[in-house]
Order: sequence, then C-alpha cells, then structure tokens
Amino acid sequence: MEFNASRLHLPRFRLSIAADLCVETVSVPSDTSNFMVLELFTERRDLMSLPVIDGERPIGLISRNIFMSQMSKPFYHELYGKKSCIAFMDKEPLIVDAAMSIEQLTFRAVESGEKALADGFIVTREGSLAGVGFGLQLMNVVANMQAEKNRQIMHSIDYASVIQRSLLRPSDLALNEALDDAHLEWQPRDVVGGDFYHFARYPDGWFAAIADCTGHGVPGAFMTLISSSTLAQALQQLGPRDPAALIGEVNRGVKSMLGQIESGAAESNDGMDAAFLWFDNASRRLHFAGAKLALYQLDPDQQAVQTVDGERMGVGYVDTPLDHSWTNNTIAIAEGSLLFLTTDGLIDQIGGSKEIAYGKRRMRDVLLAQRTQCARHVSQAMLDDYQAWQGEQPRRDDLTFFCFRP
Repeated sequence: MEFNASRLHLPRFRLSIAADLCVETVSVPSDTSNFMVLELFTERRDLMSLPVIDGERPIGLISRNIFMSQMSKPFYHELYGKKSCIAFMDKEPLIVDAAMSIEQLTFRAVESGEKALADGFIVTREGSLAGVGFGLQLMNVVANMQAEKNRQIMHSIDYASVIQRSLLRPSDLALNEALDDAHLEWQPRDVVGGDFYHFARYPDGWFAAIADCTGHGVPGAFMTLISSSTLAQALQQLGPRDPAALIGEVNRGVKSMLGQIESGAAESNDGMDAAFLWFDNASRRLHFAGAKLALYQLDPDQQAVQTVDGERMGVGYVDTPLDHSWTNNTIAIAEGSLLFLTTDGLIDQIGGSKEIAYGKRRMRDVLLAQRTQCARHVSQAMLDDYQAWQGEQPRRDDLTFFCFRP
C-alpha cells in the first residue's frame, strides 16, 4: 500500500462505529510457519498487517515492515523459517468490537500507542475476526467528524492537534524524569505541524530525537505519524544505543511505506531531516548521528560554540539510497557542557531590518551570551530573540529546538 500525504482526502460520508472502518483481510492460524507468511507478504504487496487467529479468535497481528525487516537478517530464514509465525507477531494488538464508536476507538488507539496508528487494529464481531482497520483511515475519519460537528475544517485540525500532542506527551514525561537541566521547544507553524520529537529513558542512559518532516499543517502531521511510528518500530528492533543504525532503519521504513524505493515508480518524494542521540550515563559519552541537522556544543571552559555537522543526506527521500549508512559521532561530555539541537525553522526564519534569515551566527551568539544560565533560561532567551527578529514577518516553518546539559 503506497501513501502520499499530498493526496489524502477526508471521507464525504459519516462513519460512526468501528465496523465502518473494517476491511476484510486474510488471516493465518497460529501454527503457520514464517516461510508461509513470507510467501503471503511477497504475493500480496498491499498487505500491511496480517491477523493471527486461534480458531476464529484473533490473538496477534504481524506487521509487514517488522516481519520483512526481521526475515531479511542473516540466518533468520534458517533459524525461524519453519517456526510458528507467533515469533514475530504483536501479541498485544489493539482489538476492538465492531460496534465500538469512532470516538471511543480514537481514544483507545491513542492510549495503545503509535503501533495501533501505524500497523492498524483488529475488528471483531462476537469475539471472531471481522477484519482490520488502519490508523491513517481513523485519523481521516476523526478529522471529518470534527468538521461535520463544527462546520469548520479548523475544528478538525484542532482535534488532530490533540492527537499529535498526545503522541508527544510520553516523551515530555520521560525528558522531565531523565534530565534536570533541559528544555524542548515545539511550536508548529500551523495548528498541527511537520516537526516531531522523541525522548526515552533507559537504565543506562537516554535516547533523544528531533526531526523535521516535509510539509506543514495536516500533510506534515501525517508525515510525522509515519516517521515517528517507524522510529518506534526501529527502537523496538535495534534498541537505542546506535543512532546511526536507527536512522538507517527509519530510512528504509519510510521509503517502504511511501513506495519511494524506485525513483521512476514513486508518486511522492517525502522524508525528513533528523538528529538522533544516545547518552551513556556511566561514560558520559554522547553518540550523535545527523541527517542534515547539526549538534552545537559549548563546553564550560570554552568561548566558542563547536559544531558537529550531520551528513548531507535526508531520510526517506526517493534519492536517498535504501542501504545508505549514517555515521555516529561519539563525544565525551564535560560536566556543565551546554548542547543544542534545532530544526531549520529557527535558522531559516526571515526577519530583521534587512529581511534576511536568522542564521547560525545569531543563534551561536545567543548561546554564548547565555552559556552560564540554565537550559530553560537559554531557551527562553533564544525564543525571545527569534521572535524579535521575526517581527511582522510571517512564520516560515515549524520550530523545534532542544537545549540541555547532560
């Protein structure tokens, strides 16, 4: 199934229960081998999620992206090919009754996390498999319902904003628990935006990512859904400790989901710029991988901002090779060091008396001037200077930056 954010349309008719989103699909018994599942996914290119059943009762859901990624690893054919498909299935998918209301289904989908929106959900009737529903279709319907209730499309976008902010909330909580001196600023240009961030805490460190997806508003928000869900799957498969490998996995996932594998056949050319971080608590080493985004570092005994550039290769685009490998930069972080990540919404904003871009030099000047302050104070000073520079100029892009002291 190929997806193009620019070609999304809201349904013209009212849908009210989960059954209205239900699509009949093939399923496999729990004793089906992985070889048979591989054959089915190979034959059915449109099949993105495959229910696993015990009798008539669904017990799991196999994601095409995760399954194909796992089975492509060395020796996995030999190790798992003849084994039951339950080895690669999600054992706790979202399962809803066909009579459930769309409103209740929306809350359940958000509560269950990104996988329900990315891989879909199972619909049952009297406990038996009826079919599957898809997260993008659900978001489409939610937007349409809100527009009908309020007779204004802005209300549907407001509702989409609630969903987008709900998906970011777990990262906010994890950031507050992991770092005492940090601030993450996220301002969509419109009600919803094309920037997203992810933060997760682990026993031995933490992982952080910021990303700038193509598009603004609703198209950009759909791209954040695709990209963030692909990142969540990559973290589940690879763990958080190799940012460069994670960017590579997200690149493959985005290209596959959008059908951007071959330039001649692709109907879209969407992707993202990104910066991924892993910080190891014990060694105080920061591992950084960037795709067209840089890391800015200011050590306590220095009077200049150091720049660690990311690679000049975006993620997921048609021209980005499927097997492109990004590189990790490993940095020893001294106590008190100030670090800063930003999407280009800050640097590219037009303003000032000459109506030119805000630029990296002005950003570095603010960091230097505020280097002894806490991260929240530095961020507020950066935001104040940015807004003063913008003046009466329209906002050009979504704004996201991450300021922190590990």
